Amino acid sequence: MNIFDKGFAPTEAVIRYVDGDYVVLKPGSFVRCAITQKPIPLDELFYWSVDRQEPYADAVAAHTAFERFGRGA
Repeated sequence: MNIFDKGFAPTEAVIRYVDGDYVVLKPGSFVRCAITQKPIPLDELFYWSVDRQEPYADAVAAHTAFERFGRGA
C-alpha cells in the first residue's frame, strides 16, 4: 500500500527516541512536534530529545524546547 492507494489515511506513529536513532513502537506515517504541534513525516524527522522523549519539527523548535526546559527531563 502507498499514499496513492484509495483509502490511505496518515496515522501518527509511536516512537521511542534513542541517541542518534529512534525505534518505531507503533507504525505510522508521522509524529507531532512537541512545540509547534505540526505533523512531521518520519522521513523528515531529524530533531528529538532522548531525555524528554519528544520530537521537534526543526532546529528552531528544538532550540525553543531547550530554552524552555533545559537539557534534562
